[in-house]
Amino acid sequence: MADRSPPHPARPGTVGRAGLPREQVPSHFDDGAADYDRLVGMNPGYHDHLRASAARMRLPRDGAGLRLLDAGCGTGASTAALLGVAPRAEIVAVDASAGMLARARTKPWPASVRFVHSTAEALAENGVEGPFDGILAAYLLRNLDDPDAQLRRFHDLVRPGGVLALHEYSVADSPRARLSWHAVCWGIIVPLGRMTTGETALYRHLWRSVNTFDGIGRLRDRVRGAGFDAVHSETMTGWQNGVVHTVIGTRS
Repeated sequence: MADRSPPHPARPGTVGRAGLPREQVPSHFDDGAADYDRLVGMNPGYHDHLRASAARMRLPRDGAGLRLLDAGCGTGASTAALLGVAPRAEIVAVDASAGMLARARTKPWPASVRFVHSTAEALAENGVEGPFDGILAAYLLRNLDDPDAQLRRFHDLVRPGGVLALHEYSVADSPRARLSWHAVCWGIIVPLGRMTTGETALYRHLWRSVNTFDGIGRLRDRVRGAGFDAVHSETMTGWQNGVVHTVIGTRS
């Protein structure tokens, strides 16, 4: 996927056609970290849907003997979802935003959970190496310059028989989903962001980046193109039906 950032450098906080320039996204998450948990907590189903994606990985034995990667862990909601379905696994949770990780680390975690500050592209440089038995990447792929290259890196990090789960917004294939997404963003998400933080760039980025991201069929094709097999997707319940999806693939 070609980089969809604006053709000229954007001013800090300027939201272009496809959202913020990719290099600005982590710093905006840094700025929004203090209020992030409160805002997502107002989203019905947010945590339940992360747990649904983690459960769809079908990790055996409560995770005993498994090593898992949470790529783009944010403040730890996706990490908690993994821990809920695999409490006996070793979990490495990674994010590019130091502010979000700082919030994650304030929460109670077992010794089996480790947080690492790194972009998805620079895992090896920051001491995160495979193989992993499973990777969960929630709301990550559309914020990367080269999703296809990252999916290939994920394929290389997963051991044979391991599973990748993408938990992601995808509305391009459904007029109903696009309409729901637009209504929720401008009726709830952006106003709440302004009221809570006084800033809307991150939430306008969310709206635009989802609007310009893959349809679910294209996203499944990307996962297949990276070498994963048995690729399929499932959506969520509530207003996120057709808006948020889990895409699952396994490495042969």
